[in-house]
Amino acid sequence: MTGRVTSPLENKALPSRLVLLGVASGKRIRLTQQARSAAGLPPAEVLEWRDWLAAPERLSSMLEQPCVFKVDSPGDDPAVQARLLAEGCIAEGIAVPGPLEHGEIAVSGAWFKGLERALQSLEQQLATAPHVRVMNAPREALLMTDKLACQQHLAKHDVPVAQVLGIVEGYDHFQSLLDQHDLDRAFIKTRYGSSASGVVAYRRNRRGGEQATTSAQLVHGSNGTRLYNCKRMSRYHHGTDVRSLVDLLARQQAYAEAWLPKPRAGNGHYDIRVLTLGGQPAHRVARIGTRMMTNLHLDNRRAAADSLLDAASSAALERVARQTAQAFPASHVIGMDLVAQRGEAHVLEANAFGDLLPGLLWQEQDTYTAQWKSFTQ
Repeated sequence: MTGRVTSPLENKALPSRLVLLGVASGKRIRLTQQARSAAGLPPAEVLEWRDWLAAPERLSSMLEQPCVFKVDSPGDDPAVQARLLAEGCIAEGIAVPGPLEHGEIAVSGAWFKGLERALQSLEQQLATAPHVRVMNAPREALLMTDKLACQQHLAKHDVPVAQVLGIVEGYDHFQSLLDQHDLDRAFIKTRYGSSASGVVAYRRNRRGGEQATTSAQLVHGSNGTRLYNCKRMSRYHHGTDVRSLVDLLARQQAYAEAWLPKPRAGNGHYDIRVLTLGGQPAHRVARIGTRMMTNLHLDNRRAAADSLLDAASSAALERVARQTAQAFPASHVIGMDLVAQRGEAHVLEANAFGDLLPGLLWQEQDTYTAQWKSFTQ
């Protein structure tokens, strides 16, 4: 069965061939090849996403002989992103937009539809390849990419997550959600975003003041206001800006969840990125930032997780990480972000492509060396 977790006896029979569907020029593939070279393994055989989309039969020929297969993120290839968007628009019967500007947040629902069609097709193709053992099932990668569905899935498996308040239909609707749940602060997240794209930390007070801190930047122009993902965090106070921000995000099928405070480290806050391999927590790193978004690409800093967690919180982190991995039994590799404090842990997000952690070691192995060894031994 595609993507099944193999037993130790089956693992011993696995071949040394690794077939990757990815972007050859990206960091993920480069680090994978470096890890394989250092381990004395043959290079991974890479099929570009763009080539697979154009001619799926290329993959079928690569899968005729026994191998391990892994699908990697298509995010490093703008041409692939554009094609997924176009195919999603066609599937939904809407006009394909002109080229989006760099970092522009728009039509993410159509992009996800294109990705959904691609990964469903890949799942079907893998099911016809009996000699292949799949490291990460496309169907579960798709579920993790839909952040709202992922959180709901985890909640059904009794994994501790932040309370989901619901889909945000616009600024006024968001305010009604806060009123309904008697809250004055919450997070808004784009359903199909990644790397903090379109995430807003929102607060209001009884005097009518409000503040929205976000990686999304409003740009006003002659053709209206547009939204862009930006490494530099923005903070909006004026009512018209906050309304525009929330209304634009609502068009991206954004949803709201209750504010889950992150523990402090010096003058910042932190969460923990944990990588599970075969259901077991392995690599972990604290991400510390002075704002509530702690993603490392936002110029936040790393720290050793063990240096910040007490014994009870560390045990909770491992327990909840295992529980999360059990909810995705066909995914050998999962990256997840957790908040752990006072002996409890909550999952912020699960990421099918969360293994890009350069230089981070677990038991003296980087993420790409460790995932191969844990899958094949």
